[in-house]
Amino acid sequence: MIDYSLLTPLGWTPFFQQQLDFEQFEQNVGARVIAQHRSQLIAFTGEDDVVIPITPNMPAIVVGDWLLLDKDNHYVALLERQSSFARKAPGSKLEKQHIAANVNTAFVMMSLNNDFNLSRLERFLALGNEAHVDTVVLLTKADLVSDYQQNLASVHALASVEHVFVINCLDSSDVEQLLPWLQPGNTAVLLGSSGVGKSTLTNTLTQSFSQKTGGIREDDSKGRHTTTSRALVKLPGGAWLLDTPGMREIQLVDSQEGIETTFADIARLAASCKFVNCSHSNEPGCKVQQALQDGEIDERRLNNYFKLLREEQRNSATMAQKRADDKALGKYYKRTQQTAKKLKGR
Repeated sequence: MIDYSLLTPLGWTPFFQQQLDFEQFEQNVGARVIAQHRSQLIAFTGEDDVVIPITPNMPAIVVGDWLLLDKDNHYVALLERQSSFARKAPGSKLEKQHIAANVNTAFVMMSLNNDFNLSRLERFLALGNEAHVDTVVLLTKADLVSDYQQNLASVHALASVEHVFVINCLDSSDVEQLLPWLQPGNTAVLLGSSGVGKSTLTNTLTQSFSQKTGGIREDDSKGRHTTTSRALVKLPGGAWLLDTPGMREIQLVDSQEGIETTFADIARLAASCKFVNCSHSNEPGCKVQQALQDGEIDERRLNNYFKLLREEQRNSATMAQKRADDKALGKYYKRTQQTAKKLKGR
Protein backbone atom coordinates (compact mmCIF):
# COMPACT_ATOMS: atom_id res chain seq x y z
CA MET A 1 0.00 0.00 0.00
CA ILE A 2 1.21 3.52 -0.79
CA ASP A 3 2.11 5.53 2.32
CA TYR A 4 0.05 8.71 2.02
CA SER A 5 1.41 9.97 5.36
CA LEU A 6 4.48 11.09 3.39
CA LEU A 7 2.27 13.76 1.80
CA THR A 8 1.08 15.39 5.04
CA PRO A 9 4.13 17.70 5.30
CA LEU A 10 3.34 18.86 1.73
CA GLY A 11 -0.15 20.03 2.70
CA TRP A 12 -2.11 16.83 2.08
CA THR A 13 -5.34 16.93 4.11
CA PRO A 14 -8.57 14.90 4.39
CA PHE A 15 -10.05 17.25 1.76
CA PHE A 16 -7.85 15.60 -0.87
CA GLN A 17 -7.91 12.10 0.65
CA GLN A 18 -11.70 11.89 0.50
CA GLN A 19 -11.61 12.45 -3.26
CA LEU A 20 -10.00 9.01 -3.79
CA ASP A 21 -11.98 5.80 -4.10
CA PHE A 22 -10.53 2.54 -2.74
CA GLU A 23 -8.96 1.52 -6.06
CA GLN A 24 -7.27 4.91 -6.51
CA PHE A 25 -6.06 4.84 -2.91
CA GLU A 26 -4.48 1.43 -3.46
CA GLN A 27 -3.01 1.90 -6.93
CA ASN A 28 -2.13 5.57 -7.31
CA VAL A 29 0.15 8.00 -5.58
CA GLY A 30 -0.49 11.65 -4.79
CA ALA A 31 2.03 14.29 -5.84
CA ARG A 32 2.08 18.06 -5.48
CA VAL A 33 3.14 20.34 -8.31
CA ILE A 34 6.10 22.36 -7.01
CA ALA A 35 7.26 23.95 -10.29
CA GLN A 36 5.76 24.74 -13.68
CA HIS A 37 7.63 25.19 -16.95
CA ARG A 38 6.50 25.69 -20.53
CA SER A 39 6.39 22.00 -21.46
CA GLN A 40 6.61 20.14 -18.17
CA LEU A 41 5.65 20.08 -14.51
CA ILE A 42 7.75 19.09 -11.53
CA ALA A 43 5.79 17.24 -8.86
CA PHE A 44 6.94 15.96 -5.47
CA THR A 45 5.66 12.68 -4.01
CA GLY A 46 7.14 13.18 -0.56
CA GLU A 47 10.15 11.11 -1.58
CA ASP A 48 11.07 12.03 -5.16
CA ASP A 49 10.72 14.79 -7.73
CA VAL A 50 8.81 13.63 -10.81
CA VAL A 51 8.97 15.28 -14.23
CA ILE A 52 5.56 15.22 -15.94
CA PRO A 53 5.31 16.28 -19.61
CA ILE A 54 2.40 18.64 -20.33
CA THR A 55 0.10 17.17 -22.98
CA PRO A 56 -2.86 18.75 -24.83
CA ASN A 57 -5.42 16.47 -23.14
CA MET A 58 -4.43 17.56 -19.61
CA PRO A 59 -6.46 20.24 -17.80
CA ALA A 60 -4.86 23.55 -16.84
CA ILE A 61 -2.51 22.70 -13.97
CA VAL A 62 -0.74 25.22 -11.76
CA VAL A 63 1.83 25.22 -8.98
CA GLY A 64 0.25 23.96 -5.75
CA ASP A 65 -2.09 21.51 -7.48
CA TRP A 66 -2.39 17.92 -6.29
CA LEU A 67 -2.16 15.20 -8.93
CA LEU A 68 -2.78 11.48 -8.98
CA LEU A 69 0.00 9.45 -10.63
CA ASP A 70 0.14 5.76 -11.45
CA LYS A 71 2.92 3.52 -10.16
CA ASP A 72 5.07 4.50 -13.16
CA ASN A 73 4.63 8.19 -12.25
CA HIS A 74 2.39 8.92 -15.25
CA TYR A 75 -0.34 11.53 -14.91
CA VAL A 76 -3.79 10.13 -14.03
CA ALA A 77 -5.94 12.98 -12.69
CA LEU A 78 -6.03 16.47 -11.21
CA LEU A 79 -7.66 16.60 -7.78
CA GLU A 80 -10.26 19.22 -6.89
CA ARG A 81 -8.69 22.39 -5.52
CA GLN A 82 -9.31 23.60 -2.00
CA SER A 83 -8.49 27.15 -3.10
CA SER A 84 -7.51 28.76 -6.37
CA PHE A 85 -6.17 32.12 -7.53
CA ALA A 86 -7.05 33.11 -11.08
CA ARG A 87 -7.28 36.19 -13.27
CA LYS A 88 -8.18 36.97 -16.85
CA ALA A 89 -5.15 36.21 -19.00
CA PRO A 90 -3.16 39.38 -19.81
CA GLY A 91 -3.74 41.12 -23.11
CA SER A 92 -6.53 40.18 -25.49
CA LYS A 93 -6.68 36.46 -24.64
CA LEU A 94 -10.19 35.36 -23.68
CA GLU A 95 -9.24 32.79 -21.07
CA LYS A 96 -8.71 32.42 -17.35
CA GLN A 97 -5.14 32.17 -16.12
CA HIS A 98 -4.59 30.24 -12.90
CA ILE A 99 -1.90 31.67 -10.62
CA ALA A 100 -1.73 29.25 -7.67
CA ALA A 101 -3.76 26.49 -6.06
CA ASN A 102 -4.36 25.02 -2.60
CA VAL A 103 -3.01 28.03 -0.73
CA ASN A 104 -3.84 28.82 2.91
CA THR A 105 -2.60 32.42 3.09
CA ALA A 106 -2.05 35.25 0.62
CA PHE A 107 0.56 37.84 1.59
CA VAL A 108 -0.38 40.90 -0.48
CA MET A 109 2.68 43.14 -0.69
CA MET A 110 2.75 46.83 -1.57
CA SER A 111 5.51 49.41 -1.16
CA LEU A 112 4.95 52.62 0.80
CA ASN A 113 6.85 54.80 -1.68
CA ASN A 114 5.39 56.60 -4.71
CA ASP A 115 4.07 53.25 -6.03
CA PHE A 116 1.55 53.10 -3.14
CA ASN A 117 -1.89 52.59 -4.67
CA LEU A 118 -5.02 51.67 -2.70
CA SER A 119 -7.04 50.79 -5.80
CA ARG A 120 -4.41 48.27 -6.90
CA LEU A 121 -4.32 46.84 -3.38
CA GLU A 122 -8.09 46.32 -3.52
CA ARG A 123 -7.66 44.29 -6.71
CA PHE A 124 -5.28 41.91 -4.96
CA LEU A 125 -7.57 41.76 -1.93
CA ALA A 126 -10.49 40.78 -4.18
CA LEU A 127 -8.31 38.03 -5.64
CA GLY A 128 -7.53 36.68 -2.17
CA ASN A 129 -11.09 37.00 -0.89
CA GLU A 130 -12.44 35.16 -3.93
CA ALA A 131 -10.08 32.29 -3.09
CA HIS A 132 -11.39 32.20 0.53
CA VAL A 133 -7.93 32.32 2.10
CA ASP A 134 -6.43 34.39 4.91
CA THR A 135 -5.22 37.65 3.38
CA VAL A 136 -2.42 39.58 5.08
CA VAL A 137 -1.20 42.97 3.82
CA LEU A 138 2.55 43.59 3.97
CA LEU A 139 3.71 47.18 3.46
CA THR A 140 7.35 47.51 2.43
CA LYS A 141 9.97 50.15 1.54
CA ALA A 142 9.12 52.28 4.59
CA ASP A 143 12.76 53.38 4.61
CA LEU A 144 12.22 55.19 1.30
CA VAL A 145 9.58 57.60 2.65
CA SER A 146 9.80 60.25 5.35
CA ASP A 147 6.34 59.56 6.81
CA TYR A 148 4.13 56.58 6.04
CA GLN A 149 1.58 56.87 8.85
CA GLN A 150 -1.15 58.33 6.63
CA ASN A 151 -0.75 55.54 4.08
CA LEU A 152 -0.78 52.95 6.85
CA ALA A 153 -3.97 54.43 8.30
CA SER A 154 -5.66 54.38 4.88
CA VAL A 155 -4.94 50.63 4.56
CA HIS A 156 -6.27 49.94 8.07
CA ALA A 157 -9.46 51.79 7.07
CA LEU A 158 -10.28 49.34 4.27
CA ALA A 159 -13.26 47.23 5.31
CA SER A 160 -11.86 43.78 4.53
CA VAL A 161 -8.33 44.25 5.88
CA GLU A 162 -7.74 42.55 9.21
CA HIS A 163 -3.97 42.05 9.31
CA VAL A 164 -1.49 44.74 8.20
CA PHE A 165 2.26 44.78 8.85
CA VAL A 166 4.96 47.28 7.93
CA ILE A 167 8.03 45.13 7.40
CA ASN A 168 11.62 45.35 6.30
CA CYS A 169 11.97 42.25 4.12
CA LEU A 170 15.66 41.99 5.05
CA ASP A 171 15.00 42.01 8.80
CA SER A 172 14.41 38.53 10.19
CA SER A 173 12.84 39.93 13.38
CA ASP A 174 10.27 41.81 11.26
CA VAL A 175 9.56 38.68 9.24
CA GLU A 176 8.92 36.66 12.42
CA GLN A 177 5.56 38.45 12.63
CA LEU A 178 4.40 36.22 9.77
CA LEU A 179 5.10 32.90 11.51
CA PRO A 180 1.48 32.36 12.70
CA TRP A 181 0.53 31.94 9.01
CA LEU A 182 3.55 29.76 8.23
CA GLN A 183 2.82 26.64 10.24
CA PRO A 184 4.13 23.22 9.03
CA GLY A 185 2.20 22.00 6.00
CA ASN A 186 0.62 25.39 5.29
CA THR A 187 1.14 27.14 1.96
CA ALA A 188 1.45 30.89 1.46
CA VAL A 189 1.63 32.87 -1.77
CA LEU A 190 3.29 36.26 -2.26
CA LEU A 191 1.25 38.62 -4.45
CA GLY A 192 2.17 42.10 -5.60
CA SER A 193 3.75 44.24 -8.27
CA SER A 194 7.38 43.95 -9.32
CA GLY A 195 9.94 45.35 -6.92
CA VAL A 196 7.85 45.34 -3.73
CA GLY A 197 10.24 42.88 -2.08
CA LYS A 198 8.73 39.45 -2.77
CA SER A 199 12.03 37.83 -3.71
CA THR A 200 13.84 39.55 -0.84
CA LEU A 201 11.20 38.27 1.59
CA THR A 202 11.53 34.79 0.11
CA ASN A 203 15.28 34.86 0.70
CA THR A 204 14.82 35.97 4.31
CA LEU A 205 12.18 33.33 5.01
CA THR A 206 14.24 30.55 3.40
CA GLN A 207 17.44 31.86 4.97
CA SER A 208 19.11 31.78 1.58
CA PHE A 209 19.88 33.92 -1.46
CA SER A 210 18.28 31.67 -4.06
CA GLN A 211 16.05 34.39 -5.48
CA LYS A 212 17.50 37.28 -7.46
CA THR A 213 16.46 40.67 -6.16
CA GLY A 214 16.12 44.05 -7.81
CA GLY A 215 15.74 47.55 -6.48
CA ILE A 216 13.32 50.34 -7.13
CA ARG A 217 13.88 52.60 -10.13
CA GLU A 218 14.54 56.06 -8.79
CA ASP A 219 12.78 57.91 -11.61
CA ASP A 220 9.30 56.47 -11.09
CA SER A 221 9.47 54.29 -7.94
CA LYS A 222 8.49 51.25 -10.02
CA GLY A 223 9.97 47.88 -9.25
CA ARG A 224 12.30 45.79 -11.32
CA HIS A 225 10.94 42.42 -12.41
CA THR A 226 13.13 39.68 -10.88
CA THR A 227 11.02 36.52 -10.43
CA THR A 228 10.13 34.99 -13.80
CA SER A 229 8.50 31.68 -12.84
CA ARG A 230 6.39 30.12 -10.11
CA ALA A 231 7.69 27.46 -7.75
CA LEU A 232 6.99 26.18 -4.25
CA VAL A 233 9.89 26.39 -1.82
CA LYS A 234 9.99 24.77 1.59
CA LEU A 235 10.68 27.02 4.55
CA PRO A 236 12.84 25.89 7.49
CA GLY A 237 9.77 25.65 9.75
CA GLY A 238 7.93 23.28 7.40
CA ALA A 239 5.61 25.71 5.58
CA TRP A 240 5.63 26.17 1.81
CA LEU A 241 6.02 29.49 0.01
CA LEU A 242 5.10 30.45 -3.53
CA ASP A 243 6.79 33.55 -4.95
CA THR A 244 5.03 34.80 -8.09
CA PRO A 245 6.29 37.07 -10.88
CA GLY A 246 5.25 40.69 -10.42
CA MET A 247 1.84 41.23 -11.99
CA ARG A 248 1.27 44.60 -13.61
CA GLU A 249 -2.15 43.59 -14.94
CA ILE A 250 -4.79 42.01 -12.70
CA GLN A 251 -8.03 41.73 -14.65
CA LEU A 252 -10.69 40.16 -12.42
CA VAL A 253 -12.95 37.39 -13.72
CA ASP A 254 -15.47 35.16 -11.89
CA SER A 255 -14.70 37.22 -8.79
CA GLN A 256 -17.95 38.91 -7.79
CA GLU A 257 -17.95 37.36 -4.32
CA GLY A 258 -14.35 38.46 -3.79
CA ILE A 259 -15.22 42.04 -4.77
CA GLU A 260 -18.28 42.11 -2.51
CA THR A 261 -16.16 40.86 0.41
CA THR A 262 -13.42 43.39 -0.26
CA PHE A 263 -15.98 46.22 -0.33
CA ALA A 264 -18.23 44.73 2.36
CA ASP A 265 -19.15 48.14 3.77
CA ILE A 266 -20.42 49.41 0.41
CA ALA A 267 -22.07 46.10 -0.46
CA ARG A 268 -24.09 46.23 2.78
CA LEU A 269 -25.24 49.77 2.00
CA ALA A 270 -26.20 48.80 -1.56
CA ALA A 271 -28.32 45.93 -0.26
CA SER A 272 -30.35 48.33 1.91
CA CYS A 273 -31.28 50.83 -0.82
CA LYS A 274 -34.96 51.64 -1.28
CA PHE A 275 -35.08 50.13 -4.78
CA VAL A 276 -33.76 46.64 -5.59
CA ASN A 277 -32.45 47.78 -8.99
CA CYS A 278 -30.87 50.96 -7.61
CA SER A 279 -27.95 52.15 -9.76
CA HIS A 280 -26.56 54.15 -6.81
CA SER A 281 -26.41 57.35 -8.82
CA ASN A 282 -29.38 59.67 -8.14
CA GLU A 283 -32.31 57.46 -7.07
CA PRO A 284 -34.27 58.48 -3.95
CA GLY A 285 -33.54 56.34 -0.92
CA CYS A 286 -30.06 55.35 -2.12
CA LYS A 287 -28.08 54.43 0.99
CA VAL A 288 -24.79 54.45 -0.92
CA GLN A 289 -25.12 58.05 -2.10
CA GLN A 290 -26.33 59.11 1.34
CA ALA A 291 -23.25 57.54 2.96
CA LEU A 292 -21.03 59.29 0.41
CA GLN A 293 -22.61 62.66 1.18
CA ASP A 294 -22.28 62.03 4.93
CA GLY A 295 -18.58 61.19 4.53
CA GLU A 296 -19.05 57.60 5.71
CA ILE A 297 -17.44 56.15 2.58
CA ASP A 298 -14.65 57.44 0.36
CA GLU A 299 -15.39 58.54 -3.22
CA ARG A 300 -12.21 56.88 -4.57
CA ARG A 301 -13.19 53.62 -2.93
CA LEU A 302 -16.76 53.82 -4.23
CA ASN A 303 -15.58 54.51 -7.78
CA ASN A 304 -13.16 51.60 -7.61
CA TYR A 305 -15.93 49.30 -6.37
CA PHE A 306 -18.09 50.15 -9.39
CA LYS A 307 -15.09 49.90 -11.72
CA LEU A 308 -14.11 46.42 -10.53
CA LEU A 309 -17.73 45.19 -10.67
CA ARG A 310 -18.12 46.40 -14.28
CA GLU A 311 -14.78 44.87 -15.26
CA GLU A 312 -15.58 41.54 -13.60
CA GLN A 313 -19.03 41.37 -15.18
CA ARG A 314 -17.66 42.23 -18.63
CA ASN A 315 -14.83 39.69 -18.45
CA SER A 316 -17.02 36.93 -17.00
CA ALA A 317 -19.75 37.45 -19.61
CA THR A 318 -17.23 37.50 -22.47
CA MET A 319 -15.53 34.33 -21.29
CA ALA A 320 -18.85 32.58 -20.66
CA GLN A 321 -19.83 33.35 -24.26
CA LYS A 322 -16.49 32.02 -25.50
CA ARG A 323 -16.97 28.79 -23.53
CA ALA A 324 -20.46 28.42 -25.01
CA ASP A 325 -19.13 29.06 -28.53
CA ASP A 326 -16.30 26.54 -28.03
CA LYS A 327 -18.78 23.95 -26.77
CA ALA A 328 -21.06 24.50 -29.75
CA LEU A 329 -18.10 24.27 -32.12
CA GLY A 330 -16.99 21.02 -30.46
CA LYS A 331 -20.46 19.53 -30.92
CA TYR A 332 -20.42 20.61 -34.59
CA TYR A 333 -17.08 18.89 -35.18
CA LYS A 334 -18.36 15.74 -33.46
CA ARG A 335 -21.53 15.66 -35.61
CA THR A 336 -19.46 16.22 -38.74
CA GLN A 337 -17.13 13.33 -37.87
CA GLN A 338 -20.07 11.03 -37.12
CA THR A 339 -21.73 11.94 -40.43
CA ALA A 340 -18.46 11.35 -42.31
CA LYS A 341 -18.12 7.88 -40.77
CA LYS A 342 -21.67 6.97 -41.78
CA LEU A 343 -21.13 8.11 -45.37
CA LYS A 344 -17.72 6.48 -45.71
CA GLY A 345 -19.08 2.99 -46.26
CA ARG A 346 -21.65 4.00 -48.87
